[in-house]
Amino acid sequence: MRTSPRRGRRQGRTTSRELVLGSARKLFAEHGYAATSLREVARDAGVDPAMVHHWYAGKEELFNACVELPVDPAQVLGAVSETPAEVRGEALLRALLTLWDSAAQPALLALLRSATASKAQGALIRQVLFKRILTRALAGLPGSREELDRRGALVASQLIGLMVARYLLRADPLASAGHDELVALVGPVLQHYLTGTLTGEGTATGSPAPGM
Repeated sequence: MRTSPRRGRRQGRTTSRELVLGSARKLFAEHGYAATSLREVARDAGVDPAMVHHWYAGKEELFNACVELPVDPAQVLGAVSETPAEVRGEALLRALLTLWDSAAQPALLALLRSATASKAQGALIRQVLFKRILTRALAGLPGSREELDRRGALVASQLIGLMVARYLLRADPLASAGHDELVALVGPVLQHYLTGTLTGEGTATGSPAPGM
């Protein structure tokens, strides 16, 4: 007796949306934000591209849904790129500390933990860090693409280390320090990475920003 093939739930609205998110997470993690298109996501998920556009206003919104950010970085860091270069390290750090010490902290901690536990999630978090945060910190600064990438990586290493020590490991005195104290201690380091002269083997020498 021949039985009819089982019909999957692929056409269901909820299931299709989950397929889109799964494909988007995979492609963003493997190829990065810039190299991933909505059409490619739709193709990988096996859905019509119009469905992706129906659910998400654009690639930015889809990416945010993949990472499940508790806040929009553009709202938190919108003023950082407009801050004068010579004080941008302090502005960046104050904005991030304010965010981390808000109601969004539990969700941010979950993201931080998942980034260390999952290779794919870690790749997505790197995309957020370099595309959504560091591009604002580096906006308008002089230097070649290579030099700015180097500066961004140095800033990222400092910020990640601070957030892990303060919020994940709860290591004192960082965990109990106030914002002003942390800005006084860490702000100059970030500022040097952003606009100071970088020297060392294989490292280009950057020109300090005006006022430095």
